[in-house]
Amino acid sequence: MNGLMEETMKRNLCCGLVITLLSISSAYGVKVGESAPEFQATDSNGHVRKLSEYRGKFVVLEWHNNGCPYTEKHYESRNMQRLQKEWTSKGIAWFTVISSAPGQQGYVTAPQENEYLKQMNASPTAALLDPQGDVGRLYSAKTTPHMFVVNPIGVLIYDGAIDSKATTDQADIPSAKNYVSQALQEAIAGKPVSTPTSRPYGCSVKYAH
Repeated sequence: MNGLMEETMKRNLCCGLVITLLSISSAYGVKVGESAPEFQATDSNGHVRKLSEYRGKFVVLEWHNNGCPYTEKHYESRNMQRLQKEWTSKGIAWFTVISSAPGQQGYVTAPQENEYLKQMNASPTAALLDPQGDVGRLYSAKTTPHMFVVNPIGVLIYDGAIDSKATTDQADIPSAKNYVSQALQEAIAGKPVSTPTSRPYGCSVKYAH
């Protein structure tokens, strides 16, 4: 009986340790107010991009999946393209990040992505191809879209949804509060970001298993 109790206690301790480690793992990651993790990724034109190369600029990271209805909402309405043009014209670096794995929804080759950008008249600074999900996992990107804003000294100042209307309906865009634009406007004006985090909405990022 004592042997059975001892084995049960060991098993419970082991399970508890696993749960604790999982909790630590899920809690660990990029946090607003801390330095944004450095990354290196190849864009759709074959150029290697590093976050550190853009020190001194605001940087927007936009997780993307061209087959996701939530992504389609913002691209077919031209809302995302409008934001890209508006902010890159002000010297802000905007990266579309594609973390879909080969065989998963949203995966594209470099030529396919360039054709998509041309077709949609999109104008990010670059589209980063992340088929292994390294950049996505580094930032704990959960959905498409999932948006991050990094300030000129490399600190994350926004993490969350693109806006306040978590739907696929294009008609909701005009009345939604755009958290990305709000964060940029406030930070550029030297004000604290009033909504530094929000719950991202969209399709789950299609990581490699």
